[in-house]
Amino acid sequence: MVVAPIIADNFSLDDFMANPPDGMEWIDGQLMEKNGMTLPHSEIQANLAFYWKSYAISSGQGGKVYTDVPCRTNQQGRSPDVAYLTPELAAQYGKSKALPHSFPLCAEIVSPTDMAEEVFLKAQEYLASGSLEVWLVFPDSQLVLVLTDNQILGFRSGTVASTQKVLIGFSLAVDELFA
Repeated sequence: MVVAPIIADNFSLDDFMANPPDGMEWIDGQLMEKNGMTLPHSEIQANLAFYWKSYAISSGQGGKVYTDVPCRTNQQGRSPDVAYLTPELAAQYGKSKALPHSFPLCAEIVSPTDMAEEVFLKAQEYLASGSLEVWLVFPDSQLVLVLTDNQILGFRSGTVASTQKVLIGFSLAVDELFA
């Protein structure tokens, strides 16, 4: 998702965390508007949130699933497209305006305007800030990359993507995610 700078004098990362504006991220000292959302992007985002939440409930693992929710990384204020919070962290932070670190499991749905290097840097940023697992979802190529601190797994059409470290046991046919 491409972000465009919004002029906001003296809007700090602490300001972002205290009162995160909808549809915005705080990147490199600037408040940035997320844009580039398409209908397929939104549909995939809703699908993934639905499947993660359904599995969290049916498996008994619990927790909360969010979309476009603010969190703090080591350097930025981000809003992953889909994020999962364990029951313990939901009990601790569930009433907060923003999570003070990255979500344990998060996903970014790549839009046509995203730059590949920026998407991978964002995933690394999440992992360096507390995420255990990041899903990068590429709608046009129907590809899902699952990143952890020590591996990158690729899943394409005709295969089944699965979580590696969070929401244990979750799997989903890649074709179903893009259906």
